[in-house]
Amino acid sequence: MTQVPDPSTTDPNSIGTGHRICPLCEATCGLIFEMQGRSVTGVWANDDDLFSRGHSCAKGLGLGRVENDLDRIRTPLLKTPAGEFRVASWEEAFAEIDRRLPAYVTDNPGTCAVYHGNPAAHHLDSTFYLGELVGALGTRAVFSPASIDTWPKNLAHILLYGTGLGLTLPDLDRTDYLLILGSNPLVSNGSTVTAPGIADRLQALRDRGGTLVVVDPARTRTAEAADLHVPILPGTDALFLLGVLAVIAAEELSRPDRIPDVVDGVGTALALARDFSPAAAAAACGIDVEIIYRVARGFAAAPSAVAHSRIGTCMQEFGTLANWLVEVLTTVTGNLDRPGGAMFALPPCGGQNTWPVTGTPRLTFDRWRSRVRDLPEAMGELPASVFADEILTPGEGQIRALITIAGNPARSVPNSAAVERALADVEFMVSIDCYLNETTRYADVILPPPPLTTKGHHDVTLSHFQIRNVARYSPPLLGLADDEMAEWQIMLRLAAAATRTTELTIADMDDRVAAVAVRRAAKLAGCDTEQALAATAGRTGPLRLLDLRLRSGPYGDRFGADPGGLTLALLEANPNGIDYGPLKPRLPEVLRTPTGRIDLAPTLITDDLPRLRERLNRPAEGLLLINRRQTRGMNSWLHNALPQPDSGQCALLMHPDDAQQRTLVDGDLVDVTSPTATVQAEIRIDPVVRPGVVSMPHGWGHTGPGLAITQAAAAPGTNYNALIDDTDELEPLTGSPIFNGVRVEVTRIELASRRGPRRSAAAALVGN
Repeated sequence: MTQVPDPSTTDPNSIGTGHRICPLCEATCGLIFEMQGRSVTGVWANDDDLFSRGHSCAKGLGLGRVENDLDRIRTPLLKTPAGEFRVASWEEAFAEIDRRLPAYVTDNPGTCAVYHGNPAAHHLDSTFYLGELVGALGTRAVFSPASIDTWPKNLAHILLYGTGLGLTLPDLDRTDYLLILGSNPLVSNGSTVTAPGIADRLQALRDRGGTLVVVDPARTRTAEAADLHVPILPGTDALFLLGVLAVIAAEELSRPDRIPDVVDGVGTALALARDFSPAAAAAACGIDVEIIYRVARGFAAAPSAVAHSRIGTCMQEFGTLANWLVEVLTTVTGNLDRPGGAMFALPPCGGQNTWPVTGTPRLTFDRWRSRVRDLPEAMGELPASVFADEILTPGEGQIRALITIAGNPARSVPNSAAVERALADVEFMVSIDCYLNETTRYADVILPPPPLTTKGHHDVTLSHFQIRNVARYSPPLLGLADDEMAEWQIMLRLAAAATRTTELTIADMDDRVAAVAVRRAAKLAGCDTEQALAATAGRTGPLRLLDLRLRSGPYGDRFGADPGGLTLALLEANPNGIDYGPLKPRLPEVLRTPTGRIDLAPTLITDDLPRLRERLNRPAEGLLLINRRQTRGMNSWLHNALPQPDSGQCALLMHPDDAQQRTLVDGDLVDVTSPTATVQAEIRIDPVVRPGVVSMPHGWGHTGPGLAITQAAAAPGTNYNALIDDTDELEPLTGSPIFNGVRVEVTRIELASRRGPRRSAAAALVGN
């Protein structure tokens, strides 16, 4: 293989290839990029990557289209008094920021918010430097999609294990029984679990005689591959799990001999489950009670078993309860911290559950609350459900300025209409983004990030979710061009503007950041700061910080004390990665709870059970809307470069029985109405969804003036998020919005016959 010879090349005729780790999702597949000059001319899966082993999905293989997209912003943009954007130099852009941003920091502290999007979590720049920017802004108004799609899972783990990032992971490669709830990894590639090539891993489970059970209101691709698909009603996962636990309690199927001795509250948790009979739970879930007995007995009897929950369980009204019960089920059956069960990764850069404990740990939840509606903080952020209100509601601390980083809250946050009103109301807004989209069109200044090929990459955050302990790194393939600025440099420059310290150079600011990191790394490694400083001399920016973390991490060389230990240079010499083996038991050292033990029945969660009990008697009426994943989609931000091949990508899926009751036929245009809004969609009749359930993907709705996303705007799709309430219908423990199980009405607005022949409901049923 010919490596790209010179990362700083500007020769348009130079040709070469280089390694990349895909930064688009949690699978982190290894790729090979082919380059001609500064353009990506080809992308393919890296067969030699020791973790992904030649796997990549369509998103990763389409990265060349993302890099080469003609609609990408490549120079700063400034909004004119007429409301249009003009090309500007970096000097002009920062002059405007220097003039306007400090008013919301030093003059009105805390009135500048930050919204960072999904892509930011996959890059070293944001991982290492976002905190510097937030600290300079002096704000607690920090938002991200995490509060929309993971917080119930995070909270369950915070209360049980002490951290919201060091999650338990399904040991997919060694388990005998896998129960998946609310996840479709054959399409999404997995989430809060880093397992590239998950289709092969699930097939290997089946091949070795294991069992795969999928709980989902829709017969997804993953459900199609399962031994058992449980088509429950949306929002009833917690009741299903309580029914399963009730069987385990009644038939004494728990395994106390295999439960770690640091676990308290097993008896309490099982006693609480006994109050929810399998028959009542099954009726509420809309399934046969025998399914609950089958799953309970099969899970408990398996040599190893593990349950894994994801977005479908988080984005519902009982999200925290459902994710807590996943941990309870795995624990009481003796599968916590055991091979084939739920285990903890040991990330190469270390993290919250590897660093030494000093004093009594403090849980990273509810340390402060939002100004509006009094919603709790989690892991340093406020719920995105209060984002619009914090801008629109007058009073002390009202958000008046905003910085967005690789985020599109106008299409990722619930109640899109309110979010756009809020964005229009912000007095000053800066966006670090490569697209002029539904959010950035409201910005005053847009600062473009450089190409992916200019960045070194190691998954500091996602390595917490790896189902095997590996370390991988891909170096920059190109240096920064003269008109490009690295994201970490942009963030430090914004921090200087915020604090009126623009006399400092970016290099000076970076050295200050590194000085703190050097002291921390030296303390972890048990060496002098001078030794740590000398070992990383010659590196700057995120690569210096990465080297410090790797050297002081669990596998590190301790700055020379362990000559065979991990360093960034060692990863550079091993571009396909270094394998540190399968997951290993980590209890009790992994715990960061105040007691150093696991309370399996924390009162904050168990006190919510009466609300769930009321759900037992609530009839399932009308239609319930659920979200769905798309193979080539990632929230809203790939739609321009990687459009869906199917023209009906945003169609509303409906079961034939529901369509027949409403005299709808395949292809009808309909109004979809929730208590919050009405949107239009095309009907597709498909028994893949159970009766009483309809499904659409989220992140679409690329409409309105001022967009410069040609392909996305040409096929705008339907805005799911416009239907979601951001005020009244929230998961009460976390303040997370409820995306799944939303009650909607569907009415025809145009006959399919006016738009060409389509199938009837009966024909759709026969055809499938």
